[in-house]
Amino acid sequence: MTELLDARATPVLRIPEAAPGRPFDDAAEAVAELRRLYDTATRFLRQSFDDVLKSGDVSRRYRAFYPQLSLITSGHGRIDSRLSYGHVPSPGTYATSVTRPDLFENYLKEQIGLLVRNHGGPVTVGDSTTPIPLHFAFPEGSHVDGASADRLAKPLRDIFDVPDLASTDDRIVNGNFEPRPGEPMPLAPFTAQRVDYSLHRLAHYTATSPWHFQNYVLFTNYQFYVDEFCALARAKMAAGGEGYESFVEPGNLVTPAGAREPVSGLPSVRLPQMPAYHLTAANGRGITMVNIGVGPSNAKTITDHVAVLRPHAWLMLGHCAGLRNTQALGDYVLAHAYVREDHVLDADLPVWVPIPPLAEVQVALEQAVAEVTGLSGYELKKIMRTGTVATIDNRNWELRDQKEPVERLSRSRAVALDMESATIAANGFRFRVPYGTLLCVSDKPLHGELKLPGMATDFYKRQVAQHLRIGIRTMEKLADMPPERLHSRKLRSFFEPAFQ
Repeated sequence: MTELLDARATPVLRIPEAAPGRPFDDAAEAVAELRRLYDTATRFLRQSFDDVLKSGDVSRRYRAFYPQLSLITSGHGRIDSRLSYGHVPSPGTYATSVTRPDLFENYLKEQIGLLVRNHGGPVTVGDSTTPIPLHFAFPEGSHVDGASADRLAKPLRDIFDVPDLASTDDRIVNGNFEPRPGEPMPLAPFTAQRVDYSLHRLAHYTATSPWHFQNYVLFTNYQFYVDEFCALARAKMAAGGEGYESFVEPGNLVTPAGAREPVSGLPSVRLPQMPAYHLTAANGRGITMVNIGVGPSNAKTITDHVAVLRPHAWLMLGHCAGLRNTQALGDYVLAHAYVREDHVLDADLPVWVPIPPLAEVQVALEQAVAEVTGLSGYELKKIMRTGTVATIDNRNWELRDQKEPVERLSRSRAVALDMESATIAANGFRFRVPYGTLLCVSDKPLHGELKLPGMATDFYKRQVAQHLRIGIRTMEKLADMPPERLHSRKLRSFFEPAFQ
């Protein structure tokens, strides 16, 4: 531990011993050093916090820093032009602060390995200049004695660092980050504090640990889909897993393959705002499903946070209003384009930015529909239409004067309308996460077709199970694809961080 002194030789700041940068050519060794530095820093903060609570001594300030990964390159390197990530765009100095190297171990090994291979030189691991907020130094599930902290003679922010909004924004992924003179260019899309913030939000919103999130994520706006997902997952566990290792529910209830009941975790007293369910597989190749509820605000909120886990794909499965007279209730809509009238992303991703379809995802979705329904080729057009989906922020749009919105939707060639799909796709584009949408027509308000109570029950029983099986089959197809093929170059801008 080091004490920094002021002019009167009075201790004012205590920090762990500094860790000068060390070069590494081996990705596993670099990650091991990141873990060592992170564990040392967070352990120092927790111990200091305990000491302050016990002694009541608030005469000192305590600080520890996130570890940093950096790369200096003087050349462009011999880059495989097929890769969308794993290399920097030009010679220079690049760096990123790192948090939770235990959680991101496999991800970090892959990204560092690509940097070393593509640029032919070492990466450097040492201390960053970004303090770790005390709030982020505690392990998941920790209980902090707030009453003892309240009795201290100073606010905690005068003794320890707290989250800094200047380090948690999205300037890097939004493409408007400008380094100060002498500051390195970003190596990763998110800073460590931004990641920590989202990890805590994820646990709060979904009532499951980030540990359980898989690389293939399904979002839905109906509990029916979650009920069907849970029934399917439990059946797989009872049958031995069928390729999956466990099923995790809110409260971190874990049912392992071969079991019929959870063996760990505590049931949630009440469901969280956006409960998550995880059908886990080795190396994160399983499927996570999140019930995001209704509306673009929820869709943005959850994808803002899931994005820091760097998933390989996310899809929207939900219901929509069919806008064409030729559509029938239960038909599918495979989104190929979006009309964005959700407005929640206007400040981060202007509406003039096109959201392109991703061939790998579109093909997997269409193949999954064919496999599950037994239809193919021209016959598939009987139940599925590819086209533009309009996403709006007004659930009762039908109650307005119809002339203006109907004319606008017709001009856009939209075939369906909902409240989440374009938001999820646009945030996928923004965060460089492959995205897709498959919706099911549940009503046709422009044509007077609304479900009667009995019809609705039959519809949900019949269609939800099939729709969900299509989503799961799509994700299994994407999981069989090498990630470097799935992550499209069309999601990368002119000057991109090296990390996926």
